[in-house]
Amino acid sequence: MSLDLDALCIRPATGAALFRPLTLHVPPGEVVTVMGPSGVGKSTLLDAIGGHLAHGFRASGRVRLNGRDVTGLPAEARRIGLMFQDALLFPHLSVGDNLAFGLPPGLRGRANRRAAVEAALAQAGLAGLYARDPATLSGGQRARAALMRTLLAEPAALLLDEPFSNLDAGLRQEMRDFTFGHVTARGVPALMVTHDPEDAAAAGGPVVALKGYCPP
Repeated sequence: MSLDLDALCIRPATGAALFRPLTLHVPPGEVVTVMGPSGVGKSTLLDAIGGHLAHGFRASGRVRLNGRDVTGLPAEARRIGLMFQDALLFPHLSVGDNLAFGLPPGLRGRANRRAAVEAALAQAGLAGLYARDPATLSGGQRARAALMRTLLAEPAALLLDEPFSNLDAGLRQEMRDFTFGHVTARGVPALMVTHDPEDAAAAGGPVVALKGYCPP
């Protein structure tokens, strides 16, 4: 599965476009990094790819997954996962139930779903924490749980929005290794936006500079 952007560009309702048309190819299991100054539209770019573009913006160009044009599909039909800088775990659910929220509907049976979550918790180094309150987890544990919830949904592509910026320095490299290792192992194409050159270096893939404007 690959992710391709064909001349993707975003404009507000009035005024110039945020950046020049962006064309890039993200192969399976690779992380492509997009960097640029604040306000250039990096997070808005991810919104457009994932199908979450806010009212007041419009996109031109195409988003393709494995050659299939998904530009006109709603977010829930695109199978594109998104990992934010905040873990955003549901506070009213246990750690295990948070992960279960990401399971595909095709996985039937309470025992099968529980087993899938337990396996994911073990992969994330969270074995035995199914019933824990998310508020009791460390920052690194919350980040790993959030990533595993996203991956359990079996996304065809993964978008990473400043995923490590809220972690202290001691956890950043751990989470980089954890995240990029799972991207590689699962063969998921990933697009990451970040301000941190160390994130880009750890990702190991191409780096794209987002800057400038499209012609109005």
